[in-house]
Amino acid sequence: MEQKTILSVKGINKSYPGTKALTDVHFDLRQGEVHALIGENGAGKSTLMNIVGGVIKPDSGQIMLNCKEVKFHSPKDAQDAGIGFVHQEIALCPHMTVAENIYMGRIKGNILSMLDFSELNRKAGEILSLFKTGITPQTIVRKLTVADQQVVEIVKALSLDCKILVLDEPTSSLTESETEALFVTIANLKARGISILYISHKMSEIFRICDSITILRDGHFIDSLKVKEISPEIVISKMVGRNITNLYPPKSTKVTEKIIEVRNLTRKGVFNNISFEISKGEILGIAGLVGSKRTEVARAVCGIDQVDSGEVHFEGEKVHFKSYRDAIKRGIAYLTEDRKIEGLFLNLSIKKNITASCLEKVSKFKIINAGAEKNWANSFSEKLRIKLYNVNQKASSLSGGNQQKIVIAKWLSINPKLIFMDEPTRGIDVGAKSEIHDMLRKLSDEGIGIVIISSELPEIIGMCDRVIVMSEGRITGVLDAKDLSEEHIMTYAASSQEHGFAG
Repeated sequence: MEQKTILSVKGINKSYPGTKALTDVHFDLRQGEVHALIGENGAGKSTLMNIVGGVIKPDSGQIMLNCKEVKFHSPKDAQDAGIGFVHQEIALCPHMTVAENIYMGRIKGNILSMLDFSELNRKAGEILSLFKTGITPQTIVRKLTVADQQVVEIVKALSLDCKILVLDEPTSSLTESETEALFVTIANLKARGISILYISHKMSEIFRICDSITILRDGHFIDSLKVKEISPEIVISKMVGRNITNLYPPKSTKVTEKIIEVRNLTRKGVFNNISFEISKGEILGIAGLVGSKRTEVARAVCGIDQVDSGEVHFEGEKVHFKSYRDAIKRGIAYLTEDRKIEGLFLNLSIKKNITASCLEKVSKFKIINAGAEKNWANSFSEKLRIKLYNVNQKASSLSGGNQQKIVIAKWLSINPKLIFMDEPTRGIDVGAKSEIHDMLRKLSDEGIGIVIISSELPEIIGMCDRVIVMSEGRITGVLDAKDLSEEHIMTYAASSQEHGFAG
C-alpha cells in the first residue's frame, strides 16, 4: 500500500547575485519514511532545507503540506506547521537540564510566579520515555554523550508536535555505538509515523536506514529513487555526473628507504611505548576507536605536544622537535582533524590561507608581494582543482571539500617530506573524497610519506599500504595491505594486548 505524501516540494527556484542556487527542484516525502537528500557540497541541499524550514524564501515554486500549499515567512512558520530541524552543530545550553533545554523559550512564568519544574520534568519525561535511552529530565546536558544530546534535540523538536524531522549529518561526530543508538531512535520515529529528511554523505548509512533518495547536482534535481531498487555506484554516478569506477586509487608496491622511525614514544597517562616507521612514498594508516589516542601520537611526533620519553629519527638523524615550527622546518606537516577551528583562517582570503605557511616565498624584505602571493595561490588552486571564483574569496565561502583542499595546499607549500592527515575527508562529499584520495596517492608516488588517521574503516583499508591499530594509548596490532579487513582492525581496536614495533 502506497504511503501518504505528507510533503511535496515543486519547481523550487532560488538565485543569488551571480549564481543560481536551485533550478526546478522537486521531491515528495511520504509519511513514516526516511528520505535521504544527497549531493556534493554546493549541490544546493542547504539552500533547499533552508527554504523548507522557512529560513529563506524561494523565488518561485510551491511547498505542499498534506496537499495544501503553504508559504513560510519565518522558521517559526515552518515549526508551527510541524517541521523540526536537528542541525549538524548541537545547539543546547550545556549547563541547563534536559527538560529546561527541551522547553526553552516556552516556559511560562514571571517574576511573581514560580516555575513548575515538576510539571516541566513530567512532560519531558513522557517524551523521553519513547526512546528508552535512560536520559532523565533532570540530567545536566553537559554530562550527556553527543549521541544523547542529539536525542534531546530530537525530543525538543517532537515536543513541538513535529510531523517532519530534518536530520543534517546526524552521525558526523558520533562513534560507531552512538550511531547504532541513533538508528534505533530513527526506527522508533518511523514506527510513530514521523517522516524524516536525512542529509548525509555516508552511503553505508543511506542504504541501511533510508527508504528513498533525492539526488541534487549543481542546484538541479537529478533523480528520486527507491533505495531497494538501486546501488551505491548508481547513486554516486548521479551525484557527481561521472562514473567513479574506484573510490580508492591503486596501491603502491614499491619498497623504499625509511623517512621516519619512532621508538618507544611515551607521554605519561596518554600513550605508551609507541614504535613505528614509515618509508618514503608509503601511506600508513592509524586506526582505533575514540579515545585510542591516535591524534595525540601524531601531535607528539610533530612537536605540537611534548613527550616524557622515546626517540624520533627523521631521515636517519635523531631529532627532538621542541615545537611544531621545528618539524615544519624539516618538512613535516600536520593537517588537523578540525579544519574550521585549527586548519583555516575562515575570515581571510583563499590566497592568505594558502600562503600562510610559506610567507618567505611570497615576500621580499619581510614585505608580502601581492602579485607573488596571488600567483602562488592560483598555482596551487589549479593544481588541486579548488572550485572558486578567485583567490580573494574568503575561505568560509567554499564547500567542505574545497576548504580541505586549501588546507592541503597550505602544507604542500612547504614542500613536505612527511604529512600527517587527521580525518582527511570528514564531512566531505564522495566526489571530493575521490579527488583527495587520488591526490594523496599521487603525493605518495612522488616519494612523500603520508600518515592517515581516520575513523572511516573503508578509507583506511582502501588507501593504506600498512595500518597500525591503537587501543587505550597502545599499539595493539599491525596489518599489511593484504591482511586488511574491518574485522581484523576492529579485533585489534578492541584489544588491550600491546603489540611490538610497527615496522
